[in-house]
Amino acid sequence: MRSVRIRLPEQRGELLARREDGLDLHHLVWRLGPGWRVCGSAVLGGGIGPREWILNAQVPGGYPRMDPDRHLAEIAAAAQLTGPGAGLMTAADVTAHTVASDEGVSATATCGLGVRGWAAAPADGTGGPPPPGTVNIVVTLPVPLTDAALVNAVATATEAKVQALLDAGLDCSGTPTDAVCIAVPAPAAGAGEPFAGPRSVWGARLARAVHAAVLEGAARQPWDAEAAAHRTGARPMKGTP
Repeated sequence: MRSVRIRLPEQRGELLARREDGLDLHHLVWRLGPGWRVCGSAVLGGGIGPREWILNAQVPGGYPRMDPDRHLAEIAAAAQLTGPGAGLMTAADVTAHTVASDEGVSATATCGLGVRGWAAAPADGTGGPPPPGTVNIVVTLPVPLTDAALVNAVATATEAKVQALLDAGLDCSGTPTDAVCIAVPAPAAGAGEPFAGPRSVWGARLARAVHAAVLEGAARQPWDAEAAAHRTGARPMKGTP
């Protein structure tokens, strides 16, 4: 497995290409370095703790491996990432990622919305489990947050994602495998911004950046009314094409 660097503007994750099992795939890398903390639901390095990098890797649809954490570690090693990090996966086209910024907060989204639905879906199991779609969101802030505020930031990012999907005309709250990572500088002496809800200073900026990135990503994909309702039994929103 070999990584090829593709130059991107500042403030964005670094886009890398790789050849894997006969397929051309891509991944985004944030080389944070020491002195950063990440809170998130990543397959590799999830939770809250010091992280020196974040990786968002594209994998084939119908992903066959049962060791995604090991797979992500292999991709990270090929990209020369060292130290603790966080790794996410998606079957979405990573080259089509979207980025939005708001007063120092940067949000990057990869949107795979072919299979989507409401979080509280019926438990009847009709049709069996659907193949996963994924919306992965990585947010960087320039200020430290307390542990509580980091958790709140994940919730705020998720709320903004849902708002963006509805604004895009999609009758859903996301996909079965969405993931979020929030990266902030480590506090110098145990301090940090105490709030990250949508009406706090930094939470509001985070929400606007995530909303803009996800809305752009959703708008790039074609939809129809039947697909927008998909398997949950929900009706398409009025005006959905």
